[in-house]
Amino acid sequence: MKEVVHEVAPDTPIEVWFMDEARVGQQGTLTRIWAKRGTRPRAVRDHRYTWAWIFGAVCPERAVGAAVVLPEVNVHAMNIHLAEISRCVSKGAHAVLVLDGAGWHTSPRLHLPENISLLPLPRYAPELNPVENIWEFLRQNLLSHRVWDSYDAIVDACCHAWSTLMRTPDQIATITRRSWAQVKL
Repeated sequence: MKEVVHEVAPDTPIEVWFMDEARVGQQGTLTRIWAKRGTRPRAVRDHRYTWAWIFGAVCPERAVGAAVVLPEVNVHAMNIHLAEISRCVSKGAHAVLVLDGAGWHTSPRLHLPENISLLPLPRYAPELNPVENIWEFLRQNLLSHRVWDSYDAIVDACCHAWSTLMRTPDQIATITRRSWAQVKL
């Protein structure tokens, strides 16, 4: 982490943020549900092909997050998300944003805000990104077993799911906090 923030002024508070994106849509995820032993409960399943992408980031230590819901993933969408994260970083602090190696995360066309530095994860290591657990939680509790009529309905569901989670800071901390992700410079 020291290499990532070497140009940050000394005494600047450092926040560790994690980010990722998830596709949500009509080809939704089926999750487990409670049912009487020996029965096969019915669950809705949509076979249409409309979806949206949640770009989400969390700061486990502050138990806050920033997200945008967009129709596609690309460099332009990533720039929108970086701007949103930048607005949520504490005033006077610098964020180290941990992310995977997707092409739109590392493009030279990214407009990196001054209060954010990027720290890529090792290849093939999604288990190191706690935002993956956020997606699992949202799918299990707020986004599964649904049929949405339109793209707007998907966006509304994504926004509602993210907002619901952000209103529970203890839940955010429980899902995302990792002992190895503490700031120790």
